[in-house]
Amino acid sequence: MAINSRQVQTQAQQQVQTLSPQQILAVKLLELPTVELEERVRAELLDNPALDEGKEPSEETDNDADYNNNTDENGDPFTDSAEDLALGDYRTEDDIPDYKLSEHNRSADDQPEEIPFSDSVSFYETLKEQLDMQDLSPHEKQLGEYLIGSLDDDGLLRKSIDSLVDELAIYQGISTTPEELERVLSVIQEFDPAGIGARNLQECLLLQIGRKEDSPLKQLELDIIGKCCDDFTRKNKEKILLKLGITEEQYQEAVGELTKLNPRPGSSLGEAIGKNLQQIVPDFLVETEDDGTITLSLNNRNVPELRLSREFTEMLDEHTRNKANQSKESRDALMFLKQKVDAAQGFINAVKQRQQTLMNTMQAIIDLQRPFFQEGDESLLRPMILKDVAERAGLDISTVSRVSSSKYVQTNYGIFPLKFFFSDGYTTESGEELSVREIKRILKECVDNENKEQPYTDDELADLLKEKGYPIARRTVAKYRQQLNIPVARLRR
Repeated sequence: MAINSRQVQTQAQQQVQTLSPQQILAVKLLELPTVELEERVRAELLDNPALDEGKEPSEETDNDADYNNNTDENGDPFTDSAEDLALGDYRTEDDIPDYKLSEHNRSADDQPEEIPFSDSVSFYETLKEQLDMQDLSPHEKQLGEYLIGSLDDDGLLRKSIDSLVDELAIYQGISTTPEELERVLSVIQEFDPAGIGARNLQECLLLQIGRKEDSPLKQLELDIIGKCCDDFTRKNKEKILLKLGITEEQYQEAVGELTKLNPRPGSSLGEAIGKNLQQIVPDFLVETEDDGTITLSLNNRNVPELRLSREFTEMLDEHTRNKANQSKESRDALMFLKQKVDAAQGFINAVKQRQQTLMNTMQAIIDLQRPFFQEGDESLLRPMILKDVAERAGLDISTVSRVSSSKYVQTNYGIFPLKFFFSDGYTTESGEELSVREIKRILKECVDNENKEQPYTDDELADLLKEKGYPIARRTVAKYRQQLNIPVARLRR
């Protein structure tokens, strides 16, 4: 019996999102704070001879010529003409805002200062140091750095491995697999403090228990968290006793050890390192005038202006004109010149795009949090999430996230990380939107003022908040209490 076989060809359309090298460069520059941008620009100036520092020579020459032609018979500049050059869109000097006068009067050496600012040492540097000590390939270290940068403030990895694989491909141009990323993550989970890099509370606690010396008590702790984690977090003691077949004494002994574990290893790392006085260079300068006018500018500090090298562009033009009768060496020279000029122009465009994106993002934050910038009162901060800023700035949420993750703004009321302005909202049954930041502040006040011999339970705290106009559920109180590092009532005695 003959068996017929045939090949069938089918076509399928599939959308694959890829970023060009220029887009990848723009994303990388966007993530850099001001100081690191300076270093990146200096490195590019050294690496690419087609890139020069300063304004275009034609602009400088034209400006000098205009100025030198406006002189009186003694060779001195005409007062009125000189004023016109400086005034720009203003008719008289009295019309120029004070902040512009102070900016123009600043000497060339008078750069914005690095301002001492007390900031927690992030666990990123500490984990990066531990990563550098591992026997990993350069590719694996790249993956490790991205994983560390993806940890939240608690030191946990909330994103899925699959989504991180996609992010690495799209935003970093790095190809990997879920299996490879899992292997690198397992290395990070061996770092100190124990529990770092866990993907959920259960894994975090298991990692910490796993580092203890072997004993029957350790095994019991592993059983409770590994097999009865939900019951443990809900304090369903009877279910645990029944499921594991243990006595109440054994249970209490294990719980005594389990309550010593840290569900937020990232925050504990910050507390262990302590506070350091670091030189924080703000990326934005926001000035608020007495009349409530708010002025925003970028702190470009020592970031030089960039232009194409005239020498390189002239050589490129000359080789292009003589393209018809070129030798192989001339064609190679043309290719080299073109690559360098294109790279220089791409870098200049990426820097400009970064500046525009930063300004759009910060302006959106100012617009959404205007009462705070006018008064400096933290209680005036409204609930605001990345999506709010993205929609107002006309940007992607991931772009806003990159801008806000490592940038600082100097205001009349101090220097703040951009993350300071973001907080979730809580909507009451009546539709009123409350700031989670404000609720947490009131919650902390309640705990600070409680009788430590009879501390409030979460139910009692929920009742107190309700009396103060914040009707939130007990489980929400427990969540906010944990985020504030406030232990349960029995541990506050």
